[in-house]
Amino acid sequence: MYKIKSMKNPIILLCTILFFAIGCTDRDDDITGVNIRIKNNSSVDFDEVQVGDAENVHNNVAAGDFSEYLVYDIAFQFAFIEAKSGDGTYILQPIDFVGETPLEIGFYTYELSITEEGNISLNFIVD
Repeated sequence: MYKIKSMKNPIILLCTILFFAIGCTDRDDDITGVNIRIKNNSSVDFDEVQVGDAENVHNNVAAGDFSEYLVYDIAFQFAFIEAKSGDGTYILQPIDFVGETPLEIGFYTYELSITEEGNISLNFIVD
């Protein structure tokens, strides 16, 4: 049976694990813009997803999968969304942005689902 003779070893091990768990990430947190990715929470694959009037297009977002983050100059918690899947097009059309505040610099996810009416619903997530 192994006995720990000193408390230094477990503390060092714990600190090392915490350092790597907190310090290692798959994204660059030294950012200067609004970073948005798409989570396809529907049962169909999206060929393209356009957010707002930006030129950015999230391509090939499979059902249940995430896109890469794309940088936007300005974005809101709610947005115009057009998702294309095969011959189908799904749209979320906001009426206006009255009272909406632009998102701060950071990472966000637009989780998209298809409603029974064949439109897109958006669940906004701060990453």
